[in-house]
Amino acid sequence: MKALIQRVKKASVTIDDNLYSSIGAGLLVFLGVEKGDEQINADKLAEKLVNLRIFEDKNEKMNLSLKDVKGEMLIVSQFTLCGDCKKGTRPSFDKSAPPDIANELYEYFISKIKTSGIFVQTGQFGAMMEVELINDGPVTFMVEK
Repeated sequence: MKALIQRVKKASVTIDDNLYSSIGAGLLVFLGVEKGDEQINADKLAEKLVNLRIFEDKNEKMNLSLKDVKGEMLIVSQFTLCGDCKKGTRPSFDKSAPPDIANELYEYFISKIKTSGIFVQTGQFGAMMEVELINDGPVTFMVEK
């Protein structure tokens, strides 16, 4: 399971020219589910992201977590994170989990974040989405579990 996370001042998802969801300050999480991923992967990733200290403290050091700053999270499913671009000029998606399994783990991951007390918004699994964000920093990390 892979997550490309961006610290944001705000972020939103638009589907078919309609605002679908939005958050204020927090994390935008692009989530990729790979073949072989299980709930334990989602559990570990959720725990990591909620507690990852990537927000600045009063001394401008990355020392605070999403929980500490009472930030929000926008979670967007993105199977292309599992794409392999090592060979040729067309990505291979052989490592991506099948849609039914990916959706199940995506929904499970969302529920795990919600149980931690974080305000959560989402994209729509499988939809064509426009994602807008104001990156704070910029601060961007790839986290894998």
